[in-house]
Amino acid sequence: MNTMFDTILQLPLFQGLAQEDFTNILGKIKLSFTKHKAGEVIVKAGDVCNRLIFILKGEVASTTLSKDMSYSFTEYFQAPCLIEPQSPFGMNTVYVSTFTARTEIHTVSVSKDFVTTELLRYEIFRLNYINIISNRTQNLNNRLWTRSAKSLEKHIKNFILSHIERPSGEKILKIKMEVLAQVMNDTRMGVSKTLNNMQEKGLLELHRGEIVIPDAEKLL
Repeated sequence: MNTMFDTILQLPLFQGLAQEDFTNILGKIKLSFTKHKAGEVIVKAGDVCNRLIFILKGEVASTTLSKDMSYSFTEYFQAPCLIEPQSPFGMNTVYVSTFTARTEIHTVSVSKDFVTTELLRYEIFRLNYINIISNRTQNLNNRLWTRSAKSLEKHIKNFILSHIERPSGEKILKIKMEVLAQVMNDTRMGVSKTLNNMQEKGLLELHRGEIVIPDAEKLL
């Protein structure tokens, strides 16, 4: 088995799958392998999600825009990873975020039809998929019940952490200071002062119209 298929077996959905089962799947499955250059859009928010896309190599940027389009969050994921496993099913089967190649990336995709007719027949795949969706749901529920912040700095931290997929790695929040002040229900001056204090602590970097969080784990 070559390196490409070894990488596929490292993906969360396939971990624990017996070699015999995986070989059987490969005999039936139609895998679509693609390469994307740095800066190339893989999928856009609002596109219909009718497949599972696995990132096998490289780094991808995920950008999510707020409903009123007043701010956006961007975070980065290293391969191997899976793009929005929750989006093929449910009431709204479209991508929530736009995914762009930060470096050259290699992907493989599997149609939704094949997932439902073949892959879900395998218990390990079903359990892995259920665990991924359950963990995501539990994390979102925990965020909803986070205790109210007693300080503006904590409020800003909670705002950032509640909008990201994973509490690790670099994140970029594109937002105007006055918009963040409205979200925080505070003054622009108060928010600016707090952000500058956080920058001095090494928690974030302030740039024109955006806030860079080098390592979101420091906000925990």
